[in-house]
Amino acid sequence: MRRRDFLAASGATVLAASGAGTAALSAEAAAAAALPRGTAEHVIMLWMGGGQSQVDTWDQKRVTKDGRKDPGSAYPGISTAIPEVEICEHLAEMAPRMDRCVPIRSVHHEVIDEHGAAAYRMHVGRPVSGTVVYPSIASIVSAMKGPGSDLMPSYVLMGQPSAGRNPGFLGAEHGPLVVTSTAAGPRGLVRPERISDARAARRAAMLQDTQDAFLEASGDDQRVAGDIAAARAGFRLAGPDFLGSFDLEREPADLRERYGDEFGQRCLLARRLVERGCRFVEVSYDLNFKNGTGWDTHNEGQQGQHLLIQSVDRAMSTLLDDLEAKQILDKTLIVVSGEFGRPSSFDSQGGRGHQGKAFSVVLAGGGLRTGQAVGTTDELCNEIVEQPVSVPDLFATILAAVGCDPAETLYAGNRPVPATDRGVPIPQLFG
Repeated sequence: MRRRDFLAASGATVLAASGAGTAALSAEAAAAAALPRGTAEHVIMLWMGGGQSQVDTWDQKRVTKDGRKDPGSAYPGISTAIPEVEICEHLAEMAPRMDRCVPIRSVHHEVIDEHGAAAYRMHVGRPVSGTVVYPSIASIVSAMKGPGSDLMPSYVLMGQPSAGRNPGFLGAEHGPLVVTSTAAGPRGLVRPERISDARAARRAAMLQDTQDAFLEASGDDQRVAGDIAAARAGFRLAGPDFLGSFDLEREPADLRERYGDEFGQRCLLARRLVERGCRFVEVSYDLNFKNGTGWDTHNEGQQGQHLLIQSVDRAMSTLLDDLEAKQILDKTLIVVSGEFGRPSSFDSQGGRGHQGKAFSVVLAGGGLRTGQAVGTTDELCNEIVEQPVSVPDLFATILAAVGCDPAETLYAGNRPVPATDRGVPIPQLFG
C-alpha cells in the first residue's frame, strides 16, 4: 500500500470512530437531558417509626368484621380530592388536601424481621455492605444539592440517630445535626455564660491553627477535611440565624395551636428550618408520643392507633397549608414513610404484624404532578397488582424531585458508587 493510501485509510477510520464517539456522547447527553427533574430545593421526611399500617391510613380496604378477627382495614374509608381514592376516616383533614399528594401504595422490600434492618433499608436504599458504609438519602441530598445556606445545617434529624441516618462515605459534613426536643433545641451550640467573647475568640484562633496544622499533616485527607469542615460549621450554627429557628414563640399562637402536639411542633420547626435553607429535615414520630409503641401496633398497640393517625392528620394538613401560605410548597418535597407496613390480618390479640411486600409511602408538594395515586394492591393488600415501586425507585424519585440525577456516581474513596441502587424515578410524577 502506498503511503498516501495508508494515511487516507487511517484518516477515514479515525473520522468514523470520532463520529461514532460523538454520536454516543450526543445520545448520552440527550438521555441525561431527558431525565425527569423536579423543582424542589428541600425535603421534609415524616418518619413513622415502628411501621405505619397502610390499610389503616393511605390504602383503604374493606372494613374488618367480627371484632378484628376478619382481615381488613380497622376503620371506614372516606373520599378524597383524588377521584376514586379513599383513605382512613381519621385522616379527615388530609382527605380534601390529597390533591397536593401522591400516595404510592406499591412500595416493597424483603426486610421484615427486624425494625432496625428495615429502617436502615428505608434510609439507605441498599442492604448492609461489608466493604462500603453507604450514606443515608438525607446525606446524599445534602452532598448532591450542596448547602442551601452557610448559616444553616444541610441535614437536621429530629429524633434518635441510627446507623442508617449517617453520612457513610460522604463524610461528617453531610451528617445530621440531631435535635431531641423542640423546646431544648440542639445541644452543645450555646456558649456557657462564663466564657467571655475575648476568651472564645482566643480559643477559636487556637483551634483554627491546630486544625490547619492537622489538615496539612494529613496530606489533605478527605475524611479529615470533612471532619474539620463539620466542626467549623458547628461554630457558625451557634449564631442567631440557626438558633433563632427554634424560637417557635415567634409564630402566631393560632398557628402553633393548629399544628398540635409535639409531633406537630416538630413539623412547624421543620418548616422554619427549610424556609431558612436546610436541605433535608427528618421529623420522627417517637414511640412515646401517644401510646408507648408508636406505629409498632402488635397486640394492644392497635387499640390506640387512631390517636396516632389523628395526630399525623392534624400536623401534616397544617404543614401543607403553612408551606403553601409561605409559597414554598412547590420547593419542598414531603415524604411520609416508615420501615415497612402491616398486613390486613390481625394477630391473636388484635394487633398487626410486619409487612414489607406491599406498603405505602406518601409524597406531597415538591413540584410533582400530585393528585394521583401510584400503584395498586389486591383487595386485602396482600400483593401488588400494578406498578411495584422498589426502595431504589423511591430514592430515585426523591433525587429527581430535587433536581438531581439518580444515576450520578458518588465515590467511596476511589470506588464509584451510583447514587441509587439502579433506581428509576416514577415517570408520571414529572413533566
